[in-house]
Amino acid sequence: MMMMMMMIVATEGMNKNEEETALTVRFLTKRFIGEYASNFESIYSKHLYLEGKQLNLEIYDPCSQPKKAKFSLTSELHWADGFVIVYDISDRSSFAFAKALVYRIREPQTSHCKRAVESAVLLVGNKQDLCHVREVGWEEGQKLALDNRCQFCELSAAEQSLEVEMMFIRIIKDILTNFKLKEKRRPSGSKSMAKLINNVFGKRRKSV
Repeated sequence: MMMMMMMIVATEGMNKNEEETALTVRFLTKRFIGEYASNFESIYSKHLYLEGKQLNLEIYDPCSQPKKAKFSLTSELHWADGFVIVYDISDRSSFAFAKALVYRIREPQTSHCKRAVESAVLLVGNKQDLCHVREVGWEEGQKLALDNRCQFCELSAAEQSLEVEMMFIRIIKDILTNFKLKEKRRPSGSKSMAKLINNVFGKRRKSV
């Protein structure tokens, strides 16, 4: 069974982590929780079968207190296979937070912690059912995603259960693609051993 770690972060100006939890619970149970209050981080687990593989998906939902977790992603950047960044299309400040998070994830990494393949990132504009009070245009979200090599979609966790499921499947497939790329770039055991032997004994031959 393949293990997959995903982080989902909401960037609303609220002081509770409703948005990411609403999306996650929608995906896991197909139910919508209108109000959810938690000051604690959570990890959700789901087993699924996709593209001929058994997957164990772990979804990390950090505490979303305004000053506490928005930019403290240092450790998560190293272990998360994918990120879902959620903003509220009716809240301009949430889009600004989302943009900062995307920049943080995509900023150049130091050589000692550089990834072989970029993490999969999906930018999500939630609350599409509130288009009448929209503050962030669809084009703005799309441009931010394109400029930073992310996937993008808008939806309503409250009204679109199928779209939420397809959103998660979309990023899971991106993560699987990344896994395949990592495998292709990883040298085989025989080639690695041959290279090691050549490096060791080759240098000795030169010194004789």
